[in-house]
Amino acid sequence: MKQLVVGLGELLWDVLPDGRKNLGGAPSNFAYHVGQFGLPSMAVSAIGTDALGEETRKALDGKKLRYALQEVPYPTGQVLVTLDDAGVPVYDIKEGVAWDNIQFTPAMEEIARSCRAVCFGSLAQRGETSRGTIRRFLETTPNGCMRIFDINLRQNFYTKEIIQESMQVCNILKINDEELVTVGRLFGWPGLDAEHTCRQLLNDFHFDTLILTCGVNGSYVFTQGKRSFLTTPRVDVVDTVGAGDSFAGSFCAARLLGMPLEEAHRLAVDVSAYVCTKNGAMPSIPTVITSRLA
Repeated sequence: MKQLVVGLGELLWDVLPDGRKNLGGAPSNFAYHVGQFGLPSMAVSAIGTDALGEETRKALDGKKLRYALQEVPYPTGQVLVTLDDAGVPVYDIKEGVAWDNIQFTPAMEEIARSCRAVCFGSLAQRGETSRGTIRRFLETTPNGCMRIFDINLRQNFYTKEIIQESMQVCNILKINDEELVTVGRLFGWPGLDAEHTCRQLLNDFHFDTLILTCGVNGSYVFTQGKRSFLTTPRVDVVDTVGAGDSFAGSFCAARLLGMPLEEAHRLAVDVSAYVCTKNGAMPSIPTVITSRLA
């Protein structure tokens, strides 16, 4: 299991208005998209001992995504999803579910020690058990591990403390424009514009990279010495579920494989735009895109 790229945290089913179920959760979406570029990736989470848990395994097998799923005495996670007029998802995330109760086990420790990159968010830290596991996992990863905090603010499942502690242990922050406004208010910077807020975060937390996505208004990648901005391609949007996760996954894969920052940014933009044209968070990416990292 050497040099794994891990998505750690929530694993759940999005239940859409028409009754369709799509397997998702930002960490597993991230791991899936990293894997499409040939890197060994894994989803790490927990499922219930229920029919939906078994369906989860089958769905991940169908996607050819490796996984380490603990079985715990809680229901497999579900989210009720509705889409607004712009195709943007609105979530009703059920509580007291399996991924709130991920345990730090010897098997988990072994995965952490073999980790080349790990993506985690704030949502799976809403519960004390999973929060503690995520922290211990991050502490166990080797020096030089890429630690991506995809902040992923949902409903009221976050606190300033969780955000600050996560920013202190990550080296890449991914955040969207709405989340940036929330973080600016929490940290007492309501008067700063987006770019200055990003620079303040870079200076205060010493990230290697900060990714800011702004939907149709483009995206930015900041480092201490560079700023990359790209417009968002115009596509026929089906839904935007998982678009940000595909951005993070493809950017991570590109950087791990040595692609320069600006080219990695372009790849991430193109992947996320493609994902918006498909249903679900885990569509197969065309080889015309994935071959750019061949």
